[in-house]
Amino acid sequence: MVGIVTDQKLRKLKPFVAMIFLQFGTAGNALIAKAALNQGMSHYSFVAYRYAVAAILFSPFAYVFERKVRPGMTVSIFIKIVLLSLLEPVIDQNLYYLGMKYTTATFAAAMCNVLPAITFLLAWIFKFEKVSIRKLHSQAKILGTIVTVGGAMILTVVKGPAIEMFWAKGGTGHNAASSSGHSELVKGALLIIVGLFCWSFFVILQAHTLKSFPAELSLTSLICLMGSLEGAAVALVAERGNTAIWAIGFDIKLLAAVYSGILNSGVAYYVQAVVIKDRGPVFSTSFNPLSLIIITILGSVMLGEQLHVGG
Repeated sequence: MVGIVTDQKLRKLKPFVAMIFLQFGTAGNALIAKAALNQGMSHYSFVAYRYAVAAILFSPFAYVFERKVRPGMTVSIFIKIVLLSLLEPVIDQNLYYLGMKYTTATFAAAMCNVLPAITFLLAWIFKFEKVSIRKLHSQAKILGTIVTVGGAMILTVVKGPAIEMFWAKGGTGHNAASSSGHSELVKGALLIIVGLFCWSFFVILQAHTLKSFPAELSLTSLICLMGSLEGAAVALVAERGNTAIWAIGFDIKLLAAVYSGILNSGVAYYVQAVVIKDRGPVFSTSFNPLSLIIITILGSVMLGEQLHVGG
């Protein structure tokens, strides 16, 4: 009897542990990606490389472990996969990293706190989330939505005095947000918010696709494969004639592509798909604020990012 109760508790804890693990991975990705972008890496080639890495590494696992349970491909499922790969790997990621160029890793992570609110609203609209105004649970979600959106507005508009950290005193770390002015900050915030809407649509569509294609590894591999192809096409158009963007060596650029490809593309999509099937799309995005705490501390220590009151 005790063993059964323990197993039930472990099953309930698994989604929480999985999402917390992903937030640490997201924090590492933001810092490594920001360092690579600071050294001149194009966000277009970065997106194409990271999803190519994920597709190459995860496709064999999908073939071996899901070949007997994977549903057949249909036109409807293929269109959904193309749309999924366009929403998150291509549009969201490019807008997110472009917005990060104008701001900082900490600022970009803070803006991601709006994601649960956007996902909640979209899930409500598309009937993935039931809301009853009279219930405390629903009231808490609505209040949380108002608070997170209001916080994002304050973060964008308000910039108080700098907070001096003892490890950053006298430092000259890269700080795009402070050096480029308020207009660049607003531009970066708008790019990130548009990307977050695409991310939320991605999560909602992923939940819908899993109902007709319940093969998490295969879906992850296909999204990453299509994302790398679409990302490469966008890069060729956006950076036409500039072949230097594809140059990569044994440096921070390669580390960023491999790290992001394995953890934040392959593992993250797979774990997110499993959690969505169990707890829904809103739950899967509600842990994003945790990464902000991690990135704020590490961004200040590792990248010398300046923190401000209000931000």
